Amino acid sequence: MIDDLKYIHQKDAQDALGIAEKQWQQYKHNFQFSWEPPKSIHEVVVAGMGGSGLAAKAYKSISELDIPFDIIQDYDLPDRVDDNTLLICSSYSGNTEETLSVFEQAVSEDSNQPQPTIVVIASGGKLLDRAREMQLPHIQLPSGYQPRFTFGYQYRALAEIFGQASLIDEELPLLEEASNWLKDQMTDWVATVPSVKNPAKQLAKEVMGRSPVVYASSMLFPAAYKWKISFNENAKNVAWCNQLPEFNHNEFLGWTSHPVDKPYTVIDLRSSLDNPRIRKRFEITDRLLSGQRPMAQVVEAEGDTLLKQMLWLVAYGDFVSLYLALLNGLNPTPVDLIEKFKVAMK
Repeated sequence: MIDDLKYIHQKDAQDALGIAEKQWQQYKHNFQFSWEPPKSIHEVVVAGMGGSGLAAKAYKSISELDIPFDIIQDYDLPDRVDDNTLLICSSYSGNTEETLSVFEQAVSEDSNQPQPTIVVIASGGKLLDRAREMQLPHIQLPSGYQPRFTFGYQYRALAEIFGQASLIDEELPLLEEASNWLKDQMTDWVATVPSVKNPAKQLAKEVMGRSPVVYASSMLFPAAYKWKISFNENAKNVAWCNQLPEFNHNEFLGWTSHPVDKPYTVIDLRSSLDNPRIRKRFEITDRLLSGQRPMAQVVEAEGDTLLKQMLWLVAYGDFVSLYLALLNGLNPTPVDLIEKFKVAMK
């Protein structure tokens, strides 16, 4: 089925696989962003939901900021935010109600709270309109995508903002190098490579008919979360994720209950850069849960830096989830029920 190019083109009408194959280009996109950042930034807060908040999670894990970095996925602006805070409001559509709520609280003249420095990331919508109306610095993302397919654009946008603010040094050259490397890494996952030689197709077949549970270290947890999002939205498949070592303090025991034959596929995202104690936890977990949960499908991240490994895992998960969508007989791009939910909330 997923080796039949005619079937793939029929089901993948919006060419999600083509977008996945070209995602390396997103990390090289030059927004030519320019602004006058304040001289003193004591804290960074990013407000963003779903795919719009995901790049910030990855950026926080990879970057080595020496100031607090928080991600808000709710309606309210934290009370601690002040005029030394850099607030990045990120919504791909520009209409995400939680992010708009945070934005409006930040710019409200009725509040006694000091106003932060605000930068907006959006492709359009109310958020971008408000940023332009108030002459706030903003980055306009390319339009026409589902938010989960714009991870590279959003990561690049953050890199440009942080670079302009002199919070991170010489990051863009490293990002462009990693994107060129990623392009070569993806050649074995594309649709024209048959299942017998395509690890992404093979893993999708292992997941078919089951619910995936994805684990990673805290360092690479954003990649596990991206896999969950992709399984949910691309394959319309229930999925879960968690991180080690927290897993071993609670969820670990949950696998020991009935039924023994559990309808899940366990996927471990492992890294050569993980703390040795984390790698030991993965190994002991597999041994002690042998026979009580499905044997884990181990994915060893490629790349000699955390940045490369994060980008590699994000891309690999995209391909696996897209092939699972096709195995499920679905078009991976539409998210009709989410759109209905948004309408109902209005």
